[in-house]
This record gives sequence, structure tokens and C-alpha cells, in this order.
Amino acid sequence: MLNIHHVFIIKFLGLFLGTLFLASLASYITLKDIVIEYYEDHLKSSIALIALELNTVESLDTYVKKAHRATGLRITVIDTNGNVIAESNTDKQHMENHAHRAEVIASNSQTFGMSTRYSKTLKTDFLYVSKRIIWQQHPIYLRLSISLERIMHNFYALWRNLLIIFALMTLIAIVVSLKMSKRIRYDIMQITQYLDAISNKNYKAVVKTRYFNEFLQISLLLKNLVKKLASREKQKRKYTAKLRLVNKQRNDILSAISHEFKNPIASIMGYAETLHDDPEINAQIRTKFLQKILSNSHKISSMLDRLSLSVKLEHNDLSIKPTHFDLSELLEEIASNMSKSYKNRTVIYTGTSRRVFADKTMIELVVVNLIDNALKYSEEDVRLSLTDNDVVVEDFGIGIEAEEIEKISSKFYRVHKNSWDNSMGIGLAIVSYILKLHNSSLVVKSRLHEGSTFSFSIKKFKAS
Repeated sequence: MLNIHHVFIIKFLGLFLGTLFLASLASYITLKDIVIEYYEDHLKSSIALIALELNTVESLDTYVKKAHRATGLRITVIDTNGNVIAESNTDKQHMENHAHRAEVIASNSQTFGMSTRYSKTLKTDFLYVSKRIIWQQHPIYLRLSISLERIMHNFYALWRNLLIIFALMTLIAIVVSLKMSKRIRYDIMQITQYLDAISNKNYKAVVKTRYFNEFLQISLLLKNLVKKLASREKQKRKYTAKLRLVNKQRNDILSAISHEFKNPIASIMGYAETLHDDPEINAQIRTKFLQKILSNSHKISSMLDRLSLSVKLEHNDLSIKPTHFDLSELLEEIASNMSKSYKNRTVIYTGTSRRVFADKTMIELVVVNLIDNALKYSEEDVRLSLTDNDVVVEDFGIGIEAEEIEKISSKFYRVHKNSWDNSMGIGLAIVSYILKLHNSSLVVKSRLHEGSTFSFSIKKFKAS
């Protein structure tokens, strides 16, 4: 299969040489006609000049020989009977009667008679021009002729010069086509190398076509295509990284579930087996064991609720059911209950009555999660406050590094990756999602080793 530059050279040269051949053929025919026409006119002019001098000529034989030497033309004088009465190039005694010669007959009805034919006398082709004139009051035919061999010799000399010019033009055309072919190969090579780089996902490769606008247009289209491919590749990498993260998170949550469920289930089984094996166990111990079983059951139920919420969060399936309630009363109740759950720890609440229109259960879940995190990551009391526009949870614990603040609301993300508990790392993700449903957002401020502040605005769900 031929390359494009080979096709270009072949077609270019074929078209050029074909055009040159046709032009040569047309010029050959045209030039030949022009040359013959030129000599016909030359013979006519010569006849007209000679005719002017004949009236003063006494001897035709002497004159025609003299005129032949001066002009190089063959001159023949014929009488009205067709007899040759003067001839410049041969013996008139041996010449045939010319009465039936075409040029002689034509000159009777036309100003000039012309013909081209083979001369038996001189054994070559001649161009004849004849004219009927009056000499010494007698009509005669003055005929001039020139050898076609001489005419064609001059024509072929001219044609050889033209052929040299055509050959030079052909050589120039070949050189030009080779140069153009080299430029085409260069541009094609640039595009080929660029495509090869793209196939190897080198989207920063550069293509520089130099000579042809069409290849420039192709390279621009390829660059636009590469930009799209690079963008898609980047999106693909992000999506792949996201999938890997999701898979890792799912593995982490499964590990967390296994770990977190193991302790309460083991406790329940242990207490239940003890009660089952000893029906006569002390009543106080029985009551204590039953409370432990109940407590661990609530813990499992709470973890399942959180897990269910995380699934709904992942599928954007959470919806709010707003009602009117006093937010201050809810916060005070939460602070009291959380203080009871953590021995030797207190949740200090400050705030005044605020009526809001929101999903009470979800707001409770938000605040419980924030306080729960504050209690886990600090050893001092936690402050819960309600201002005119915000709910604020403040602790004085380990704090959060600046680069981790934006990550802590991601699902399954933990500041201390190895300290799993029953929150399973989904608390703040749920908090952020619930607040988003209420047209609010979580604001985190923290200083390492000094403590953290978690707050959210209640402007959008204040009761009107």
C-alpha cells in the first residue's frame, strides 16, 4: 500500500506530465501550422515583389536564377498552356507540362493558388504558391516554392528548444514535488508521533505541524480531543480512587461492626449463661446482670440505628419531619442524660428558650453525636450552649490538627484511626447530612491540645 506522499508524487507528476504532453502536442500542431502559414505568407510577399520587377526583365531565365540566388526560393514561370518557360533549379526542357498543377489551376480563380506535394524532379516535398500575372502583355503564372524539408528543419530546431524548456520544467516539477513530499512526511510524522504518545497516555505531548494548513487543523482537533481524554482520564482516576476509598471504608466498617458488636454480644451471652446456669443466683446479682444485658442490648440497638442512618445517608434517603418545639428544653434534657451516661463527667448547658421548626429527633441525634464526640476526646467537662443563632458544643480535649478538620465529617473517618468505638466513625457524617437537610452546616474550630468547638446555625429553622 502506498504512502500518502508517494500517492501525491505520482499523481502530481502524472498530472503535470499529462498536462505537459497535451500542451506539447497542441503546441506541435499549432506551431507547425504557424510555421507553414508563415512560409506561405513569405512566398506570397516574394511573388508580389518579383511581379513588380518582371516588367523590366528581358530574360526570364537569367532573372529567375538571379532571384533564386538572392532569396533561396525555387522560382518557376509557366505559360498559359502549362509549359515551363523559366526554372531556377532545374532544366526546364525535362519538366512536364504544369497546366494541371493544383496551384496553377487555383490561381486562375484566386489571387494565389497553393498546394503541397512531392516533386519528382527534385525528389522532395515542396510548398507551392502560384499567381497569375501579366508579363509583356501576356498572361503567365509565376510560381514560388520552398522545400518542406527546409521548413521542417527550422520547425524542428524551434521544437528542440521547446523540448529543452519542457524537460527543465519537468525536472523543476520533480524537485518541487520531492520537496513537498518531504514536507508532507514531516507533518505526518509529527501527527503520527503525537498519536503514539497519546496511545501511551502521554497527554502532555506536543504536536508541531509546520507546512500545511490541513495538518494544522488536524493537530488542533487532536489537541482538543486530547484535552477531553485527559479530563476523562483524570475523572476516571478520581472515580477509581473514590471506589478504592469506598471499598476500604466498607472493609473498615465491617471490621468496626465485628469489633464493636463483639464486646456487647459477649457480655450479653456471658451474663445470660450465668443466669441460665444458676437459677438460685442472688436477686441483687440477677438484677445487676439483667441491667447489664439491657444496657448492652441498647448499645447494639444504637449501633444498628447509626448503621441504618449511614445507609440512608449513602443513598440520599434521609428526609426530615419538622415540628414546632422548644430547642432549649431539648438541649437541657440531652445535657442531663449525657451527664448520667458518663460518670464523673458533666455536660454544662447554658441557654434560654428558643422555639424552632425542625425535625426534633434528627436535631437530637446531631447534638448527641457532637456531645458524644466531645466526651470521648476530652477528659474535662463539656459545655453546651444555645445563643440567638447557634448551638455550640465545646470541649477542652486533644483537639484536631488543621489538615484533618475538613476530613472529620467524611463517613468512617476517624482522627485516631485505631480507637474504634460504637460510633463507628459515622457520627459527624450523619451530623453534616442532617444539618444540610435543615439548610445549616457544621462549623469546626480547633486548636491542638487545647480543645475543639463544634457549632451549627439555627437561623433557617427558627419558628416564625
